Amino acid sequence: MSVICFFVAILIIGIVFLDTFEAMILPRRVRHPYRPARVFYRSSWTVWSLLADRIAQSRTRQAFLSIFGPLSMFVLIIVWAIGLIFGFALLHWSLGTPLGTPANTSIRLTTYVYFSGTTFFTLGYGDVVPIGMIGRSLSIMESGIGFGFLALVISYLPVLYQAFSRREIIISLLDARAGSPPSAGEFLRRASEARSLMNLGPLLIEWERWAAELLESHLSFPVLRFYRSQHDNQSWLAALTMILDSTAFLIANSEEPEGYQARLTFAMARHAAVDLVLVSQTTPSPLEIDRLPPSSLKFLSDNLKAMGYPVRKDADLDKALDELRSLYEPFVNTLSQYLKFPLPEFVLANQPVDNWQTSPGMPRSPGLSSLQDLERRHEHWE
Repeated sequence: MSVICFFVAILIIGIVFLDTFEAMILPRRVRHPYRPARVFYRSSWTVWSLLADRIAQSRTRQAFLSIFGPLSMFVLIIVWAIGLIFGFALLHWSLGTPLGTPANTSIRLTTYVYFSGTTFFTLGYGDVVPIGMIGRSLSIMESGIGFGFLALVISYLPVLYQAFSRREIIISLLDARAGSPPSAGEFLRRASEARSLMNLGPLLIEWERWAAELLESHLSFPVLRFYRSQHDNQSWLAALTMILDSTAFLIANSEEPEGYQARLTFAMARHAAVDLVLVSQTTPSPLEIDRLPPSSLKFLSDNLKAMGYPVRKDADLDKALDELRSLYEPFVNTLSQYLKFPLPEFVLANQPVDNWQTSPGMPRSPGLSSLQDLERRHEHWE
Protein backbone atom coordinates (compact mmCIF):
# COMPACT_ATOMS: atom_id res chain seq x y z
CA MET A 1 0.00 0.00 0.00
CA SER A 2 2.80 2.41 0.91
CA VAL A 3 4.51 1.75 -2.43
CA ILE A 4 1.33 2.64 -4.34
CA CYS A 5 0.89 5.81 -2.25
CA PHE A 6 4.52 6.75 -2.94
CA PHE A 7 4.04 6.63 -6.72
CA VAL A 8 0.64 8.36 -6.47
CA ALA A 9 2.29 11.17 -4.48
CA ILE A 10 5.07 11.53 -7.05
CA LEU A 11 2.45 11.57 -9.82
CA ILE A 12 0.38 14.31 -8.11
CA ILE A 13 3.44 16.51 -7.53
CA GLY A 14 4.65 15.97 -11.09
CA ILE A 15 1.25 16.78 -12.63
CA VAL A 16 0.91 20.00 -10.62
CA PHE A 17 4.47 21.02 -11.49
CA LEU A 18 3.93 20.42 -15.21
CA ASP A 19 0.55 22.12 -15.25
CA THR A 20 1.86 25.19 -13.43
CA PHE A 21 4.84 25.38 -15.78
CA GLU A 22 2.66 25.12 -18.90
CA ALA A 23 0.10 27.64 -17.67
CA MET A 24 2.40 30.30 -16.21
CA ILE A 25 5.81 29.98 -17.83
CA LEU A 26 5.62 28.17 -21.17
CA PRO A 27 4.95 30.89 -23.83
CA ARG A 28 3.21 28.71 -26.41
CA ARG A 29 0.05 26.72 -27.01
CA VAL A 30 0.11 23.31 -25.30
CA ARG A 31 -1.32 20.66 -27.60
CA HIS A 32 -2.02 17.69 -25.31
CA PRO A 33 -5.71 17.76 -24.30
CA TYR A 34 -5.58 16.31 -20.78
CA ARG A 35 -4.21 19.25 -18.83
CA PRO A 36 -5.67 19.80 -15.34
CA ALA A 37 -5.95 23.56 -15.97
CA ARG A 38 -7.77 22.96 -19.27
CA VAL A 39 -10.15 20.45 -17.66
CA PHE A 40 -10.71 22.88 -14.79
CA TYR A 41 -11.58 25.78 -17.09
CA ARG A 42 -13.82 23.78 -19.39
CA SER A 43 -15.81 22.18 -16.57
CA SER A 44 -16.07 25.28 -14.38
CA TRP A 45 -16.95 27.55 -17.34
CA THR A 46 -19.66 25.13 -18.45
CA VAL A 47 -21.28 25.29 -15.01
CA TRP A 48 -20.76 29.07 -14.71
CA SER A 49 -22.26 29.83 -18.12
CA LEU A 50 -25.26 27.58 -17.43
CA LEU A 51 -25.90 29.52 -14.23
CA ALA A 52 -25.54 32.79 -16.14
CA ASP A 53 -28.18 31.66 -18.65
CA ARG A 54 -30.68 31.50 -15.79
CA ILE A 55 -30.22 35.22 -15.03
CA ALA A 56 -32.89 37.17 -16.88
CA GLN A 57 -31.53 40.71 -16.50
CA SER A 58 -28.78 41.42 -19.02
CA ARG A 59 -26.72 43.75 -16.83
CA THR A 60 -26.73 41.30 -13.92
CA ARG A 61 -25.85 38.43 -16.24
CA GLN A 62 -22.90 40.33 -17.70
CA ALA A 63 -21.67 41.23 -14.22
CA PHE A 64 -21.91 37.57 -13.20
CA LEU A 65 -19.97 36.45 -16.29
CA SER A 66 -17.27 39.07 -15.68
CA ILE A 67 -16.43 37.53 -12.30
CA PHE A 68 -15.40 34.19 -13.78
CA GLY A 69 -12.01 35.18 -15.24
CA PRO A 70 -10.36 36.64 -12.09
CA LEU A 71 -12.13 34.18 -9.77
CA SER A 72 -11.11 31.13 -11.81
CA MET A 73 -7.47 32.23 -11.74
CA PHE A 74 -7.65 32.58 -7.95
CA VAL A 75 -9.32 29.17 -7.54
CA LEU A 76 -6.86 27.47 -9.90
CA ILE A 77 -3.91 28.75 -7.85
CA ILE A 78 -5.56 27.36 -4.70
CA VAL A 79 -6.10 23.99 -6.42
CA TRP A 80 -2.42 23.86 -7.42
CA ALA A 81 -1.33 24.69 -3.86
CA ILE A 82 -3.64 22.04 -2.37
CA GLY A 83 -2.32 19.50 -4.86
CA LEU A 84 1.30 20.14 -3.87
CA ILE A 85 0.50 20.11 -0.16
CA PHE A 86 -1.44 16.85 -0.37
CA GLY A 87 1.17 15.30 -2.68
CA PHE A 88 4.00 15.97 -0.21
CA ALA A 89 1.82 14.85 2.71
CA LEU A 90 1.12 11.56 0.94
CA LEU A 91 4.81 11.22 0.14
CA HIS A 92 5.76 11.65 3.80
CA TRP A 93 3.03 9.22 4.86
CA SER A 94 4.11 6.55 2.35
CA LEU A 95 7.73 6.82 3.54
CA GLY A 96 6.66 6.81 7.19
CA THR A 97 8.62 9.98 7.93
CA PRO A 98 9.22 10.21 11.71
CA LEU A 99 7.73 13.40 13.15
CA GLY A 100 8.28 15.12 16.42
CA THR A 101 4.83 16.00 17.77
CA PRO A 102 3.36 17.22 21.07
CA ALA A 103 2.90 14.54 23.73
CA ASN A 104 -0.01 12.13 23.38
CA THR A 105 -0.54 13.07 19.71
CA SER A 106 -0.97 10.20 17.27
CA ILE A 107 0.53 10.58 13.81
CA ARG A 108 -2.04 10.16 11.04
CA LEU A 109 -2.39 11.23 7.43
CA THR A 110 -4.06 14.44 8.61
CA THR A 111 -0.95 15.16 10.71
CA TYR A 112 1.21 14.89 7.59
CA VAL A 113 -1.20 17.18 5.69
CA TYR A 114 -0.92 19.79 8.47
CA PHE A 115 2.85 19.44 8.54
CA SER A 116 3.03 19.71 4.73
CA GLY A 117 0.86 22.85 4.75
CA THR A 118 2.97 24.65 7.35
CA THR A 119 6.11 23.68 5.47
CA PHE A 120 4.77 24.74 2.05
CA PHE A 121 3.78 28.20 3.28
CA THR A 122 7.01 28.41 5.39
CA LEU A 123 5.07 29.09 8.59
CA GLY A 124 7.48 27.14 10.81
CA TYR A 125 5.29 26.77 13.91
CA GLY A 126 7.59 24.09 15.27
CA ASP A 127 4.85 21.98 16.85
CA VAL A 128 5.37 19.25 14.24
CA VAL A 129 8.94 18.76 13.00
CA PRO A 130 10.62 16.09 10.87
CA ILE A 131 13.08 13.68 12.40
CA GLY A 132 15.64 12.01 10.19
CA MET A 133 17.51 12.92 7.04
CA ILE A 134 14.76 11.97 4.53
CA GLY A 135 12.05 13.95 6.31
CA ARG A 136 14.27 17.01 6.71
CA SER A 137 15.39 16.88 3.07
CA LEU A 138 11.83 16.65 1.83
CA SER A 139 10.82 19.54 4.12
CA ILE A 140 13.58 21.76 2.74
CA MET A 141 12.55 20.81 -0.78
CA GLU A 142 8.87 21.56 -0.12
CA SER A 143 9.53 24.90 1.58
CA GLY A 144 11.68 25.96 -1.37
CA ILE A 145 8.96 24.90 -3.80
CA GLY A 146 6.34 26.75 -1.75
CA PHE A 147 8.43 29.92 -1.69
CA GLY A 148 9.06 29.70 -5.43
CA PHE A 149 5.38 28.96 -6.11
CA LEU A 150 4.22 32.04 -4.21
CA ALA A 151 6.85 34.20 -5.92
CA LEU A 152 5.73 32.87 -9.31
CA VAL A 153 2.10 33.70 -8.59
CA ILE A 154 2.99 37.22 -7.42
CA SER A 155 5.03 37.89 -10.56
CA TYR A 156 2.46 36.24 -12.86
CA LEU A 157 -0.51 38.44 -11.99
CA PRO A 158 1.07 41.80 -13.03
CA VAL A 159 2.07 40.30 -16.40
CA LEU A 160 -1.47 39.02 -16.86
CA TYR A 161 -3.07 42.38 -16.12
CA GLN A 162 -0.57 44.26 -18.28
CA ALA A 163 -1.62 42.07 -21.22
CA PHE A 164 -5.26 42.74 -20.34
CA SER A 165 -4.64 46.49 -20.20
CA ARG A 166 -2.90 46.55 -23.59
CA ARG A 167 -5.78 44.61 -25.11
CA GLU A 168 -8.36 47.08 -23.82
CA ILE A 169 -6.68 50.16 -25.32
CA ILE A 170 -7.82 49.47 -28.89
CA ILE A 171 -11.25 48.45 -27.62
CA SER A 172 -11.61 51.84 -25.94
CA LEU A 173 -10.34 53.68 -29.02
CA LEU A 174 -12.98 51.99 -31.17
CA ASP A 175 -15.74 53.70 -29.18
CA ALA A 176 -15.41 57.02 -31.03
CA ARG A 177 -14.35 55.41 -34.32
CA ALA A 178 -16.94 52.64 -34.65
CA GLY A 179 -19.43 53.05 -31.82
CA SER A 180 -20.19 50.77 -28.90
CA PRO A 181 -20.72 47.98 -29.69
CA PRO A 182 -18.41 48.57 -32.66
CA SER A 183 -19.64 47.83 -36.17
CA ALA A 184 -17.92 47.91 -39.54
CA GLY A 185 -20.75 49.89 -41.10
CA GLU A 186 -20.48 52.63 -38.48
CA PHE A 187 -16.70 52.73 -38.76
CA LEU A 188 -16.84 53.04 -42.57
CA ARG A 189 -19.55 55.68 -42.36
CA ARG A 190 -17.66 57.83 -39.86
CA ALA A 191 -14.36 57.47 -41.71
CA SER A 192 -16.03 58.40 -45.00
CA GLU A 193 -17.79 61.33 -43.36
CA ALA A 194 -14.43 62.57 -42.10
CA ARG A 195 -12.90 62.10 -45.57
CA SER A 196 -10.32 59.70 -44.14
CA LEU A 197 -11.51 56.41 -45.61
CA MET A 198 -8.82 56.54 -48.31
CA ASN A 199 -6.02 57.02 -45.75
CA LEU A 200 -6.51 54.14 -43.32
CA GLY A 201 -2.99 52.69 -43.61
CA PRO A 202 -1.69 53.74 -40.15
CA LEU A 203 -4.92 52.66 -38.45
CA LEU A 204 -4.88 49.27 -40.20
CA ILE A 205 -1.25 48.77 -39.12
CA GLU A 206 -2.28 49.51 -35.54
CA TRP A 207 -5.10 46.97 -35.79
CA GLU A 208 -2.74 44.39 -37.27
CA ARG A 209 -0.38 44.79 -34.33
CA TRP A 210 -3.28 44.62 -31.87
CA ALA A 211 -4.50 41.35 -33.42
CA ALA A 212 -0.97 39.92 -33.18
CA GLU A 213 -0.72 40.93 -29.51
CA LEU A 214 -4.18 39.48 -28.89
CA LEU A 215 -3.09 36.17 -30.40
CA GLU A 216 0.18 36.04 -28.46
CA SER A 217 -1.28 37.04 -25.09
CA HIS A 218 -4.34 34.78 -25.31
CA LEU A 219 -2.24 31.78 -26.33
CA SER A 220 0.23 32.40 -23.50
CA PHE A 221 -2.50 33.22 -20.97
CA PRO A 222 -5.72 31.49 -22.09
CA VAL A 223 -7.58 32.78 -19.01
CA LEU A 224 -7.61 36.22 -20.67
CA ARG A 225 -10.35 34.94 -22.98
CA PHE A 226 -12.74 35.14 -20.03
CA TYR A 227 -11.70 38.63 -18.90
CA ARG A 228 -14.42 41.05 -20.01
CA SER A 229 -14.15 44.75 -20.81
CA GLN A 230 -15.20 47.60 -18.54
CA HIS A 231 -18.39 48.26 -20.52
CA ASP A 232 -20.98 45.59 -21.21
CA ASN A 233 -21.34 46.71 -24.84
CA GLN A 234 -17.64 46.18 -25.57
CA SER A 235 -15.52 43.05 -25.85
CA TRP A 236 -12.31 41.87 -27.45
CA LEU A 237 -14.32 39.52 -29.69
CA ALA A 238 -16.56 42.36 -30.89
CA ALA A 239 -13.46 44.43 -31.68
CA LEU A 240 -11.82 41.55 -33.53
CA THR A 241 -15.00 40.87 -35.52
CA MET A 242 -15.36 44.56 -36.41
CA ILE A 243 -11.77 44.63 -37.67
CA LEU A 244 -12.42 41.54 -39.79
CA ASP A 245 -15.67 43.01 -41.15
CA SER A 246 -14.06 46.34 -41.99
CA THR A 247 -10.99 44.89 -43.68
CA ALA A 248 -13.15 42.37 -45.56
CA PHE A 249 -15.21 45.25 -46.97
CA LEU A 250 -12.09 47.22 -47.91
CA ILE A 251 -10.57 44.18 -49.64
CA ALA A 252 -13.80 43.29 -51.46
CA ASN A 253 -14.27 46.87 -52.61
CA SER A 254 -10.70 47.42 -53.78
CA GLU A 255 -8.90 46.00 -56.79
CA GLU A 256 -5.96 48.34 -56.36
CA PRO A 257 -2.64 47.94 -54.50
CA GLU A 258 -3.86 50.18 -51.65
CA GLY A 259 -5.80 47.17 -50.37
CA TYR A 260 -2.51 45.47 -49.43
CA GLN A 261 -2.50 46.65 -45.80
CA ALA A 262 -6.14 45.69 -45.44
CA ARG A 263 -5.20 42.16 -46.55
CA LEU A 264 -2.36 42.01 -44.00
CA THR A 265 -4.64 43.13 -41.19
CA PHE A 266 -7.37 40.72 -42.28
CA ALA A 267 -4.89 37.81 -42.35
CA MET A 268 -3.59 38.58 -38.86
CA ALA A 269 -7.05 39.04 -37.37
CA ARG A 270 -8.31 35.80 -38.94
CA HIS A 271 -5.22 33.98 -37.66
CA ALA A 272 -6.09 35.15 -34.14
CA ALA A 273 -9.71 33.99 -34.46
CA VAL A 274 -8.74 30.55 -35.79
CA ASP A 275 -6.09 29.85 -33.16
CA LEU A 276 -8.33 31.00 -30.31
CA VAL A 277 -10.97 28.52 -31.49
CA LEU A 278 -8.30 25.80 -31.36
CA VAL A 279 -7.32 26.83 -27.82
CA SER A 280 -10.97 26.75 -26.75
CA GLN A 281 -11.31 23.26 -28.30
CA THR A 282 -14.52 24.22 -30.05
CA THR A 283 -15.78 23.52 -33.56
CA PRO A 284 -16.42 26.34 -36.06
CA SER A 285 -20.14 26.75 -36.61
CA PRO A 286 -21.81 28.74 -39.42
CA LEU A 287 -24.11 31.61 -38.54
CA GLU A 288 -27.81 30.86 -38.50
CA ILE A 289 -28.72 34.46 -39.42
CA ASP A 290 -27.00 36.45 -42.16
CA ARG A 291 -25.16 39.39 -40.57
CA LEU A 292 -25.12 41.29 -43.86
CA PRO A 293 -28.28 40.76 -45.92
CA PRO A 294 -28.45 42.45 -49.34
CA SER A 295 -30.65 45.25 -47.99
CA SER A 296 -28.06 46.17 -45.34
CA LEU A 297 -25.21 46.06 -47.86
CA LYS A 298 -27.17 48.33 -50.22
CA PHE A 299 -27.90 50.73 -47.35
CA LEU A 300 -24.19 50.90 -46.50
CA SER A 301 -23.12 51.28 -50.14
CA ASP A 302 -25.61 54.07 -50.77
CA ASN A 303 -24.41 55.97 -47.71
CA LEU A 304 -20.77 55.68 -48.72
CA LYS A 305 -21.52 56.71 -52.30
CA ALA A 306 -23.43 59.74 -51.03
CA MET A 307 -20.31 60.80 -49.13
CA GLY A 308 -18.14 60.51 -52.22
CA TYR A 309 -16.50 57.13 -51.57
CA PRO A 310 -16.40 54.88 -54.69
CA VAL A 311 -18.14 51.55 -54.15
CA ARG A 312 -18.29 48.58 -56.53
CA LYS A 313 -21.55 47.27 -57.92
CA ASP A 314 -23.63 45.57 -55.23
CA ALA A 315 -23.57 42.16 -56.94
CA ASP A 316 -19.77 42.08 -57.27
CA LEU A 317 -19.25 43.47 -53.80
CA ASP A 318 -21.71 41.01 -52.25
CA LYS A 319 -20.01 38.02 -53.90
CA ALA A 320 -16.52 39.07 -52.80
CA LEU A 321 -17.71 39.80 -49.26
CA ASP A 322 -19.44 36.43 -48.97
CA GLU A 323 -16.21 34.64 -49.83
CA LEU A 324 -14.22 36.63 -47.28
CA ARG A 325 -16.84 36.34 -44.54
CA SER A 326 -16.91 32.56 -44.93
CA LEU A 327 -13.25 32.54 -43.88
CA TYR A 328 -13.83 33.98 -40.41
CA GLU A 329 -17.52 34.12 -39.43
CA PRO A 330 -17.75 30.42 -38.39
CA PHE A 331 -14.80 30.98 -36.03
CA VAL A 332 -15.98 34.19 -34.39
CA ASN A 333 -19.47 32.68 -34.15
CA THR A 334 -18.30 29.66 -32.18
CA LEU A 335 -16.24 31.92 -29.89
CA SER A 336 -19.35 34.04 -29.37
CA GLN A 337 -21.41 31.01 -28.41
CA TYR A 338 -18.75 29.53 -26.16
CA LEU A 339 -17.66 32.71 -24.34
CA LYS A 340 -21.12 34.35 -24.24
CA PHE A 341 -19.95 37.42 -26.16
CA PRO A 342 -22.59 38.82 -28.55
CA LEU A 343 -21.34 39.37 -32.08
CA PRO A 344 -21.63 42.96 -33.36
CA GLU A 345 -23.83 43.76 -36.32
CA PHE A 346 -22.15 44.43 -39.63
CA VAL A 347 -24.42 47.42 -40.37
CA LEU A 348 -26.45 49.07 -37.62
CA ALA A 349 -30.04 50.06 -38.28
CA ASN A 350 -29.68 53.07 -35.97
CA GLN A 351 -26.68 55.18 -35.01
CA PRO A 352 -25.29 54.04 -31.63
CA VAL A 353 -24.75 56.18 -28.56
CA ASP A 354 -21.01 56.08 -27.85
CA ASN A 355 -19.82 55.44 -24.33
CA TRP A 356 -18.00 58.77 -24.26
CA GLN A 357 -21.33 60.53 -24.75
CA THR A 358 -22.94 58.97 -21.69
CA SER A 359 -22.43 59.47 -17.99
CA PRO A 360 -24.49 58.47 -14.93
CA GLY A 361 -27.49 60.70 -14.39
CA MET A 362 -26.97 62.80 -17.53
CA PRO A 363 -28.91 62.44 -20.79
CA ARG A 364 -27.23 62.27 -24.16
CA SER A 365 -26.84 65.58 -25.93
CA PRO A 366 -29.48 65.78 -28.67
CA GLY A 367 -28.20 65.72 -32.23
CA LEU A 368 -24.70 64.66 -31.21
CA SER A 369 -24.10 61.29 -32.91
CA SER A 370 -20.37 61.32 -33.60
CA LEU A 371 -17.14 63.24 -33.24
CA GLN A 372 -17.87 64.88 -36.60
CA ASP A 373 -21.10 66.28 -35.15
CA LEU A 374 -19.12 67.61 -32.20
CA GLU A 375 -16.61 69.27 -34.51
CA ARG A 376 -19.36 70.86 -36.59
CA ARG A 377 -21.07 72.17 -33.47
CA HIS A 378 -17.76 73.58 -32.24
CA GLU A 379 -17.26 75.39 -35.56
CA HIS A 380 -20.79 76.78 -35.28
CA TRP A 381 -20.10 78.11 -31.78
CA GLU A 382 -16.95 79.82 -33.01
